[in-house]
Amino acid sequence: MKIKIAIIISLIFSFVLSKQETKNLPDGFVYANSVIPDLEVELRYYSTHNFVGDTIDGYYANKLIITKATAEALKLVQEELLEQNLCLEIYDGYRPQQAVNQFMRWAKNLNDTINKQEFYPEVQKRYLFRDGYIASKSGHSRGSTLDLTIIDADTHKPLDMGSPYDFFGEASWVNYQGICKEQKANRQLLQTVMLKHGFRNYSKEWWHFTLRHEAFPNTYFDFPVK
Repeated sequence: MKIKIAIIISLIFSFVLSKQETKNLPDGFVYANSVIPDLEVELRYYSTHNFVGDTIDGYYANKLIITKATAEALKLVQEELLEQNLCLEIYDGYRPQQAVNQFMRWAKNLNDTINKQEFYPEVQKRYLFRDGYIASKSGHSRGSTLDLTIIDADTHKPLDMGSPYDFFGEASWVNYQGICKEQKANRQLLQTVMLKHGFRNYSKEWWHFTLRHEAFPNTYFDFPVK
């Protein structure tokens, strides 16, 4: 009996804490784990494992923030994948404008190429603006865009998508043909399940999806991820 009471108290405390945290966000935004508790989150811009090679401005915690409608749609994706013993791993969601500004400064420093070999081996840094890899505004700052992949629910190992996340080059295009049959099938699975539940893709990044009819189509936010 005491164990049951402790569990109930713990659940109530978690619920209250979640509600308190959400109050610190703009209206319409939530912490994704409050809607999808078992969601795997690895915000790459909170770490140094990204194309810049450093932590990014505005990322103070490994907490995924997105609009409520995006979280609810993403929950449906997660539930469907779990039927196949698969689940989602999220690399980025809401992105503060200050982070985008840092990307702009980094792109202009042509001597800073610490992670070139992993993320843009065949692209000259001076052409990142021209080729559309870096821009002054990002749909992520509107809160309804996600970067993600599929992982094995038991091992948490990502499915092989044929190119790394955030790889600058044709190998990341959704319909790139220079990958094996299994990699194509993995990409197709991700595309199919995301589009089914209300997301639209970006043809040049297999990991990138935006909720259709997003809540803030013209607003770019700058509150921090914390």
